[in-house]
Amino acid sequence: MKLFPLLTTIQKTTLTLIGFILLSACHRHIIPTLPPPPKSIDVQEINFEYMHGKAKLIFRDDSKEREVKAHIRIRKDSVIWMTLNFIGLQGGKALVNKDSITIVSNLENQYYVFDYGELSKRFNFKIDYKVVQAALLGNPILPRRADDELGEDSFFNKLIQHEGTVTIQNLINKSTKKLEHVDFNESTTGNSIKINYSDFQPVGDKLFPYKGTIEVTYKTHSGIVNNTIIFEYTKAEVGTKELRFPFNIPKRYDRR
Repeated sequence: MKLFPLLTTIQKTTLTLIGFILLSACHRHIIPTLPPPPKSIDVQEINFEYMHGKAKLIFRDDSKEREVKAHIRIRKDSVIWMTLNFIGLQGGKALVNKDSITIVSNLENQYYVFDYGELSKRFNFKIDYKVVQAALLGNPILPRRADDELGEDSFFNKLIQHEGTVTIQNLINKSTKKLEHVDFNESTTGNSIKINYSDFQPVGDKLFPYKGTIEVTYKTHSGIVNNTIIFEYTKAEVGTKELRFPFNIPKRYDRR
């Protein structure tokens, strides 16, 4: 049983064109006035020193689907720690830090180590610890910059960001100020990441997405790969109490 399509997933948004509507009346063309884009956009980001929670994770690819229970701990801007369990079985654990991502499979007696360079090369975009952390928390992947494009519709403010051949479109709910949708597209390869957040509940003094879906599509030598991660939190808490992040790899485990 393969435990970690999450690995592939971790390896694995454009401005909407505004249509000009021409109204004909008595042979006259009337071009409606379009509202100007917003001058600024506020995004509410969850802030904390330590965070811990419990969640159900569903990993899905083109051929199968797996569900695990996860205990998650985060020290902001430092480390993400997880234990992954099947029903009655300790399936493994994961450690994400500033240098690499390490996954240990207790079912296969194996472990995997990935650096961010490999992931960055695949998507033509710098992927590092901060990007992974932001995606898990429902925060913008890139910080705000002066040349970002701003727009809006009835329900969302739009933040469009460009990084080389990558375009990221963020949709922020006007009422809650929370990021709800992210579209990440790489124009050269067509590789993409789509993230949807929902079921926002208070955690500390901010709203936090208790549900989310991350869909990754990328090309390989053998074809197009589609992977999906669905997370559903049952508990999430933040605080200043120091948490432990125990992590060891048994000597008998093989590196893959």
